[in-house]
Amino acid sequence: MAKDESFDVVSKINVQEVDNAINQTNKEISQRYDFKNSKAEVTREDGNIKIVADDDYKLRSVVDILESKLIRRQVPIKNLKFGKAEEASGGTVRQLVDVKQGIETETAKKIVKDIKSLKLKAQAQIMEDQVRVSAKNRDDLQSVIQYLKGQDYNLELQFINYR
Repeated sequence: MAKDESFDVVSKINVQEVDNAINQTNKEISQRYDFKNSKAEVTREDGNIKIVADDDYKLRSVVDILESKLIRRQVPIKNLKFGKAEEASGGTVRQLVDVKQGIETETAKKIVKDIKSLKLKAQAQIMEDQVRVSAKNRDDLQSVIQYLKGQDYNLELQFINYR
């Protein structure tokens, strides 16, 4: 039995669930009394989320609503990078939220380095926006998964293709 066992470490977000959360957020904004006659809205453009509101207070409220809808739909909040709130046209405030898909190269290098520091017989290699971990022993793979779950890489990691 010389065949290696392996799994992939990825960081993916279900875009359909993000769209659903944005739609629910816009619906709640339209129904709430404190947002009556306001220009608050949330849209998704080019993989990013754009939030527009009348002022900073309403912007924070919209962000809270959006985060609660995303959490309810099991979308990891760690993969969202909130930009700085800036003035927009018409006296409104705009904020861009970057939705991170995949593992960036620097983070992937750190994950590989951390796996090698465990001194297990497991190899890790970077494959585009994911990391493949392979070993002869499933117990080593389980140890790697438990270790990675305990680390904070500022993204939500998923472990797929475990074979």
